[in-house]
Amino acid sequence: MESKSFEDLCYRLSSGLSTDLSALLPQSLQHEVGHFNVFNLTEMGPTPRKKPAIPYPCRAYYKISFLTGRSMAQYSDKTIEILRPALIFSTPKKPFLWAPEGRQTGQFCVFTADFLHPNQSGVILDELPVFKSPEHPVYTLSESDIAKVQAIFDNMEAEIRSNYVYKYDLLRAYTLELIHLAQKLQSATMLHPNHSASARLTSLFIELLEKQFPLESPQQTIALRTARQFADQLSVHINHLNKILKETTGLTTTELIAGRIVQESKTLLHHTDWTIAEIADSLGFSDFAHFAKFFKTGTSLSPGAFRSQAKSVNFT
Repeated sequence: MESKSFEDLCYRLSSGLSTDLSALLPQSLQHEVGHFNVFNLTEMGPTPRKKPAIPYPCRAYYKISFLTGRSMAQYSDKTIEILRPALIFSTPKKPFLWAPEGRQTGQFCVFTADFLHPNQSGVILDELPVFKSPEHPVYTLSESDIAKVQAIFDNMEAEIRSNYVYKYDLLRAYTLELIHLAQKLQSATMLHPNHSASARLTSLFIELLEKQFPLESPQQTIALRTARQFADQLSVHINHLNKILKETTGLTTTELIAGRIVQESKTLLHHTDWTIAEIADSLGFSDFAHFAKFFKTGTSLSPGAFRSQAKSVNFT
């Protein structure tokens, strides 16, 4: 039987070439449901300069890698050059090969599907966008994301060595935190495959508009009232926002905002005892006259007439 050094075994695992995961797992893990371990590339010593590129179509485990060195990732029919710190995901379902270029630093964790079994984690692993998505599994990290990922892996390393009775529950939580961080980095169209970019922008606008309501007290005041304010908040040009909303809803940005404010005005006039001046102020109007004109344009009634009519209907 061919003998292999520990360094070579570590390299094979870190490159996604090992089918014998249990060779690197602590004995105590054999008693857990599923397997998990975390490794630090720095502690493994120098990365071998030349290793054969071995296809690996039948891995038994999932791997999440945090790499800071220069490398190449071969995924399906694509080759991705990794120049900046990145988070890389590999699964048993898709062939994947990592080719380091020079010395590597970073950390990675490996786990079997049973480790994140729905009964243990509450998720279906292969249904998560980060593993299901056709996008390549390499996510370049910003400086703030690098700090977050580093902290998670450091916590994993500390926890795997601890004697805490529930450490594997905590390690599952850290693993899920890495998964969710990556999913936030995925494009909106991949996370919402049935949504076009236009529909996504419309959804974000409506969400931003609705977050301002309901108003619970006269001391509350809505912050966003104009099309330009919404465009600035969404980081798009006002003309682009108007064009998209007109295409998706048939209404302009201003019409959508006005319609929602009229709706809230009716609710407040009907169901509260706030003065009309208080309602006007909460809805962002500079004075009573401005609000009265706005409300009458939208309803053909003055605020006072609408309130009287609503009370009359309730009384009868």
